[in-house]
Amino acid sequence: RGSACCLEPRILVRTCPAQAQKFSTLNIRSQNTQNKEKKMTTIEVRTVLYCKACGMPPEYCEYGPDYETHCKPWLKKTHPDIYAKLKAARKGKVEEAEVDEKEAPGPTEPWTTEQRLQAFYGKYMPEKVDGIPAILEKYAGKEQKLFVALVKKYGPEPEDPYYANQNDHDDDDNSDDDSLNAGMSKMDMKKRRGATAKTVHKVDTRVIIQKISRNRKKAVTIVVGMDTVPDVKLKDVSKAFSKRFAGSSSVKDAAGGKKEIILQGDHQDEAAAFIVDKFKVPGDAVFLDMDGEFVPFA
Repeated sequence: RGSACCLEPRILVRTCPAQAQKFSTLNIRSQNTQNKEKKMTTIEVRTVLYCKACGMPPEYCEYGPDYETHCKPWLKKTHPDIYAKLKAARKGKVEEAEVDEKEAPGPTEPWTTEQRLQAFYGKYMPEKVDGIPAILEKYAGKEQKLFVALVKKYGPEPEDPYYANQNDHDDDDNSDDDSLNAGMSKMDMKKRRGATAKTVHKVDTRVIIQKISRNRKKAVTIVVGMDTVPDVKLKDVSKAFSKRFAGSSSVKDAAGGKKEIILQGDHQDEAAAFIVDKFKVPGDAVFLDMDGEFVPFA
């Protein structure tokens, strides 16, 4: 009334709540169906080959007891291409295992005094590792006595990897000799009796000479490793030292089950020269312990 504007006709549709809920449910279902169709992917069908001898895939036949007698001939005859691939893969694994089993180069020198203490305290008393420098300063010149006391109190000293590698090589030599003897007949063993039956085992010769000061002026010289010199007895070496340096010399038990020769007086350099000349030990196999560092005599 009294207005010139035109009103567009509108149609209002009223629905009940039950119909509205039905329409919304149908809409959700259609959306879920569309999403599932989008996510669906094609599934690749594979054909798995099974061995007719053991019923396992060829990759696992080698782990069974009948691989050499049943599985291998069947696979080689019926599927030579798969047999060739598996053989090449198996060969590559063997080569990788051989590379992994190669031993890393061992240490070229024995432990220093500090390293020996670190290994010892690391095994028995880890809380004292940080105090090793103070212990070395306190027992300067008395390191051997310190190790003897530690072994008596706590137990055997950890083995030096340098000497452990030497023992492993010796064991390998012994096993080779045993295998050779095992393959010989009784007649051959009888022929080997006597001087030819003796097997000579190679031992790496390494002699370490150490000087330990006692009561300021007095000192002793300790020689370790003379038992690694072929055809040499420690008692004879001790007598030769006593005669050469006109002083007392004795053989004692050292830490780790080794033997050492204790010579009265400071004769570190003279003893090294005497060992090289008298017992024909190579100069590069004799080491002088200079404040914990091993210096070759040659």
